[in-house]
Amino acid sequence: MGVTEYYKMCESIFINAANRTLTCGSLILACRIGKAGYIDGAKGREGDAKTPLGEYRLRFGLYRPDRLPKPRSDLTFRALRENDGWCDAAGDPAYNRLIRLPSPSSHEALWREDGAYDIILVISHNDSPPVSGLGSAVFIHVAQPDDRQTLGCVALAPENMVRLLPHLKMGMGVKLYA
Repeated sequence: MGVTEYYKMCESIFINAANRTLTCGSLILACRIGKAGYIDGAKGREGDAKTPLGEYRLRFGLYRPDRLPKPRSDLTFRALRENDGWCDAAGDPAYNRLIRLPSPSSHEALWREDGAYDIILVISHNDSPPVSGLGSAVFIHVAQPDDRQTLGCVALAPENMVRLLPHLKMGMGVKLYA
């Protein structure tokens, strides 16, 4: 394999939070991060609106089947359901996990009208096992059209998400750094 072919391969995702770029092989894409900036992943807290730096893995993807076909990718994708949510209640046994709604615990609804969760890439931030209060629902997802930063996730413009999807694989590394 030549140098050019190697460079084009996407073996891991590198997200430079300071420069707000996501790099995967030869793809360099603008991204958005937490509106309060970024923080070492071990020091982040639930609700701090900071993107947690660290080394993670892609776990799986979710998509809105009423808006999009199943993404063509080597990453496993599951269709979202209207009653899907993500528990963000520190101390709850389901903390930082996919849950079914309704739920008495604090949670984030994943079926949203703004398009931000039309595609969600779930990463391994604080999930094995989840530490109460360390942060939950840190995803790579579709950016909102009004150019706002996120509450801690990484977001890509829809056209950039489409460019990234064919390169994804189960367990792929995700490195968030500054």
